[in-house]
Amino acid sequence: MVKPTRVTNRIRVLRLEHGEMTQAELAERVGVTRQTVIAIEQGRYSPSLEMAFQIARVFKLPLDDVFQYPGDAD
Repeated sequence: MVKPTRVTNRIRVLRLEHGEMTQAELAERVGVTRQTVIAIEQGRYSPSLEMAFQIARVFKLPLDDVFQYPGDAD
């Protein structure tokens, strides 16, 4: 069984806020499969640092506005 990642994200919300972007559209813009986007959104897969930056750039946001890690101090 795959251990879920502790990294959380706001990708689904951000997709909807950006013209109801589909998972397939995001996947194409980042250069991954739709299945990869699904796994990241559901917390079953942590993207590489490079992929995380690419996803954040699609939404024109800083990395920590898209991805969070438990214990982050505000």
